[in-house]
Amino acid sequence: MNELDNLIIYKQYLELIYYTETISQKYPKKEKFCLVQSIKNNTYNGLKKVIEAQSEYDKTIRIKILKLLDVDLKVLKVLVRVSYKNKYINIKNYTAWSKKITNIGNLLGGWINSCLRQ
Repeated sequence: MNELDNLIIYKQYLELIYYTETISQKYPKKEKFCLVQSIKNNTYNGLKKVIEAQSEYDKTIRIKILKLLDVDLKVLKVLVRVSYKNKYINIKNYTAWSKKITNIGNLLGGWINSCLRQ
């Protein structure tokens, strides 16, 4: 078991990826290479930033990575909202997906605050 397995935000991001993969199958074919690809890229890039931040020893660089991750999460929220508005997902999916993103955002906020206090 590596140090990432103990990181709650990492576990939450994996759950987000699993959910994203499941939900993306509901999208129409015309969106598979546009909206779905943007959502997946954004989600995987976010996980990459979690790993980068965990591996970074310089506090200022770590905070910069975490702030970029925050931007990714905000963009992901918009992409999910667009999905709902275009009726690619239902209200139940939208609520569950948004909750996962918000939970990660809350963990991220705590991580950033922790870095700022050090």
